[in-house]
Amino acid sequence: MEVDNLIESFSEFKEVKNIDRETMMNILEDVFKAVLAKKYDDKGNFDVIINVDKGDLEIWKNREVVDDGEVENPIGQIALSDALKIEDDYEVGEEVSEQVSFDSEFGRRQVLSIRQHLMARIADQHRDELMKRYEDRIGEIINGEVYQIWRNEILLQDGEGNDLSLPKEEQIPKDFFKKGESVRAVIKEVTLKNNKANIVLSRIAPEFIMRLFEQEVPEVFDGIITIKNVVRIPGERAKVAVESYDDRIDPVGACVGVKGSRIHGIVRELRNENIDVVNHTENIQLLISRALSPAKIKSVSLDETKKRAAVYMDADQVSLAIGRGGHNINLAGKLAGYEIDVYRDTGSIEDDVALDEFSDVLEKWVIEALQAIGCDTAKSVLALSAKDLVLRTDLEKETVEEVLKILNAEFED
Repeated sequence: MEVDNLIESFSEFKEVKNIDRETMMNILEDVFKAVLAKKYDDKGNFDVIINVDKGDLEIWKNREVVDDGEVENPIGQIALSDALKIEDDYEVGEEVSEQVSFDSEFGRRQVLSIRQHLMARIADQHRDELMKRYEDRIGEIINGEVYQIWRNEILLQDGEGNDLSLPKEEQIPKDFFKKGESVRAVIKEVTLKNNKANIVLSRIAPEFIMRLFEQEVPEVFDGIITIKNVVRIPGERAKVAVESYDDRIDPVGACVGVKGSRIHGIVRELRNENIDVVNHTENIQLLISRALSPAKIKSVSLDETKKRAAVYMDADQVSLAIGRGGHNINLAGKLAGYEIDVYRDTGSIEDDVALDEFSDVLEKWVIEALQAIGCDTAKSVLALSAKDLVLRTDLEKETVEEVLKILNAEFED
């Protein structure tokens, strides 16, 4: 019988998609009622009773009893004389229910249509449930297994076989995965793409570092140590500001672990990304000094209106404060919420020449670009490599090379 095969196939589909029995019943009933309503132009009143587990389907037609000769809708009404032939106690206004044959109501083409419609409804139900479940988990860390590697995206599967997407732009630059490999990432967003759930993961989001610290550092997981802020250049460097609610616990030491035992696992997961753990403070000047480590700072002057900080240090500390590619100073500024300008302490300047003295051989805008990154003297510029100067100032490579040539000539014997 066609109905047996139909219900059996949906019972198996229910098990695959983990849809609860009540939801499955409602979907089946709604679809059958919709097909019947379309067939009879909404003129009929039908009840559909389904037992998914046993594979039973019953369709009952309900018709109102009216006086003989007043039947206007044969699908929804029945004459009193005909109703009395079914049972002899019917009265006008009552409802007569009769079970109808599935085969008489649905042909093979309609059965195929019902099957397709039901599959689509169940797939939509599964998609909506999946999206809601993952939307509630945004920001959480998840493990997925790589099963498809494309140029701009890696597809993974969770433990239930659901598809997860790790776009190229959400991967750490040094990431390299093989099919079947387990990958950790945070759930970034859940969207609808081509009528399917698109669960996007990220390995470059600051939340990824937060979740990794929660897994590796018990004090962070327990809430004794709080991560106040995370800034990072994925694959290169990150700064994590931490604070302890227990004065007996050193938050930086707890996060790093004995001989770096706790932080080494995080660094490996992040493809050897350097992580600076900073003791958080509400004192912005102190926070900037800590964030610019390993450079030793002499003084910090704040312009709260413009959100700029002037940081003074010895000449040999400038390159440490700026860091390779300017990463250290950029991340320190983001951590503190200030744009940082580095200046050499005037008391430490010996046998040096201010950049303004080269105004006859250097364009004004070139000098200003160098001063904007804290290089206000010739030696402070020469302390940086040409590559760092290009990255920090956005000057052309040829311009930087010409500047270095001019400044080096000043100190030649």
